[in-house]
Amino acid sequence: MASGPTAGPRRWTRPGRLSLRAKLTGSMVLLLTFVCLVIGVASEIALRSFLTRQIDDQLSAASSRAHDFANRPPEDGLGPNPLNAPGQASGTLSVRVSGDRVLYAGVLTVQGLPQGLSAEQEAGLFSIPADRPPMTLTIGGLGDYRVQAASIPGGVVVTGLPLGPMQDTLATVGWILFGVAAAGVTGAGFLGAFAVRRTLRPLDRVAATAGRVSAMRLDRGQVALSVRVPEIDTDPRTEVGQVGSALNLMLGHIARALEARQASETRVRRFVADASHELRTPLAAIRGYAELAGRGSALAPPEVARSMSRIQSEAARMTTLVEDLLLLARLDAGRPLEAGEVDLTRLAADAVGDAHVAGPDHRWELRLPPVPVLVRGDVQRLHQVLANLLSNARTHTPPGTTVITALTRSHGGAAVLTVTDDGPGIAPELLPSVFERFARGDSSRSRAAGSTGLGMAIASAIVVAHHGTIEVHSRPGRTEFAVHLPVIGSSQRVHSFGTTTPQVGPRR
Repeated sequence: MASGPTAGPRRWTRPGRLSLRAKLTGSMVLLLTFVCLVIGVASEIALRSFLTRQIDDQLSAASSRAHDFANRPPEDGLGPNPLNAPGQASGTLSVRVSGDRVLYAGVLTVQGLPQGLSAEQEAGLFSIPADRPPMTLTIGGLGDYRVQAASIPGGVVVTGLPLGPMQDTLATVGWILFGVAAAGVTGAGFLGAFAVRRTLRPLDRVAATAGRVSAMRLDRGQVALSVRVPEIDTDPRTEVGQVGSALNLMLGHIARALEARQASETRVRRFVADASHELRTPLAAIRGYAELAGRGSALAPPEVARSMSRIQSEAARMTTLVEDLLLLARLDAGRPLEAGEVDLTRLAADAVGDAHVAGPDHRWELRLPPVPVLVRGDVQRLHQVLANLLSNARTHTPPGTTVITALTRSHGGAAVLTVTDDGPGIAPELLPSVFERFARGDSSRSRAAGSTGLGMAIASAIVVAHHGTIEVHSRPGRTEFAVHLPVIGSSQRVHSFGTTTPQVGPRR
């Protein structure tokens, strides 16, 4: 479907969908976020492993000091307190167990003084197996500890180091990584959006070129298809350049096809005009001789008289066809029509009167405004438009059909002339071709007489030559042809007449 004249470049976004620019930027941000997340998690795991090994080394040294100190000779019958071992850091946990009895249990404070443990805290230390690798244990009120048990004569010495500093370090590093990653992703998002927008500018220009072409009317008339993608956007080494180059190649083919079509139409129209002009003279001679021979029909045999009558009628019909073709050729060539003041009120009354005489079996109604409606144009051609519409209604509807001719003024100030009938209507598939040349209605619309198929095409061409529009709306039981013409004194005053591209108004 061709775009209207006001159609702009087609936008990339649709309801419920993201543009290519947003998809690229979002994909880049998501990928960068995933990479930062992987880096952050891997860094935290690696740092935790490193700090755990470091604490285990410190724990091994602290356990050795506590073991060596606990092996000294007893001072009070219980043996030395491992907390008194030299070199132990603050926060070190030491427990000396003998059988099922705790001899010493405590933790060094920041001041280096031993602080005892509660019975609940001591109970959690009995389950630590001796001479095994370090393990992590949560002690109520003290937090997480890395503990290790070593056997000594007469018991076990449990040594532990707090994991709080390591956990604080991991949390701090995690927040730093999160902040840096968030700032990096945000900055990369803005920079990425700018880079994507800059990268897609050539595609925007290609889309704008395609939009300008889609807004052009290419179905009729002479079209100068000079729109092309800029040369900067046709580099075959890039994807966008390949699209731009292909689009330019396609536009070149279309332009040549349009030129060939226009040249062919011009030749056909010139031939029709020349042939119509040349046929007028022999047709006039045929009609003249037929009329001359018809004067003596009383003396001729009946067969000869009837043949001469048929020759006269067919010559008259052919003359009408030639005159119609010649008129269309003149309108196609843009030859100006006569410009004068036309009273549509009187013109409608005269045309309906003529139609009533030609079709007495139809019911004719005329609805006119109380004041005359004046337009500027060619009175004979405008009368021909209305005559063709009324003839079309009479020819393609059965006897008894009501045909209403109405003249009004629209809100925009234009004159609106309508011809409405309550006949069988026009088939929907035939509506788009009503104003085309040699178009005929289907067999359901009875024809009392033959037609050339040019009546509606001539009406459309004449209306467009007067800078107006003609349209048709039809359904079973109602068919309406409407002609819109600018009235004298309106902003749509007609200064000249004639067109090379006959068009019609909107169709339903």
